[in-house]
Amino acid sequence: IGDGRNFEALREYFSKDNAYGYRLQHIIEHRTDEQALAELEQYLARKEAFDECWLCIPFNKNPILQPVMFALRHSTANIRYMPGLQDLPLLNHTITKIGEFYSLDISCSPMDSTNAIIKRMSDIVIGSLILLLISPVMLGVAIAVKLSSPGPVFFKQFRHGSSGQQVKVYKFRSMKVHQEGEGKVTQATKGDPRVTKVGAFIRRTSLDELPQFINVLQGRMSIVGPRPHALAHNEYYKDLVESYMKRHKVKPGITGLAQVRGFRGETDTLDKMQRRVECDLEYINNWSLWLDIKIIIGTVFKGFMNPNAY
Repeated sequence: IGDGRNFEALREYFSKDNAYGYRLQHIIEHRTDEQALAELEQYLARKEAFDECWLCIPFNKNPILQPVMFALRHSTANIRYMPGLQDLPLLNHTITKIGEFYSLDISCSPMDSTNAIIKRMSDIVIGSLILLLISPVMLGVAIAVKLSSPGPVFFKQFRHGSSGQQVKVYKFRSMKVHQEGEGKVTQATKGDPRVTKVGAFIRRTSLDELPQFINVLQGRMSIVGPRPHALAHNEYYKDLVESYMKRHKVKPGITGLAQVRGFRGETDTLDKMQRRVECDLEYINNWSLWLDIKIIIGTVFKGFMNPNAY
């Protein structure tokens, strides 16, 4: 999306075969703000998959950036600002060079290239060790769940994973088998008759989350990251909480910064969800292997008891 000399040069370069692996799927030439936004809305309405959006807007036309970002608020694609920075000395900004063009990365995942390898290797090593240590506990919980009420041991549900892709997440079943309405997910509440006696215990102690270490080894989840919410909750909150869907730019985690700070369990108010999302975005913004280790240690020392669980 854009206009000007940098936009024309970039369009010409990437419209041809190139060695960088990028292919232009759609181009919106900015003539007026209203025209460009209308074309963007029409394109997004077609729900075509795309990996990145490049904003080649000159600095003197940057007021359009905010409405463009708002239009893209539900997208987990990388968004790069390319105003033409070749001649400007920049300090403390994240800049990526793509071909011969500079991109100011304003909404990108930290989990790429080397970081992604480091994160995955730590998940495999630490996850395998933890899974080995907790296997007797998991066996005991599985037997208790099976004896508590008829139904499967595991509760499986689709959640949004990295880049908004749906992944199947495992938990020990804590409720009696029941049917929900289409697209409806009712959070457990105090005295909820659906929760079994065993289920209430494993929810309070977070033992119901242990099967998610299997998801970690599968590559669907990470040990540390934003907790995955039900798909119906994501649809509900994405228009109520600013940058809500940006929490899906990394893999969901078994524990996270929000959980260590006490934002666990039922999110029955908008304020609780906003504070949880703020923690998630802070984690993504400041990710490092050391931060993951501190969160894991914090989870161990704070314990797994969840006073907000029903």
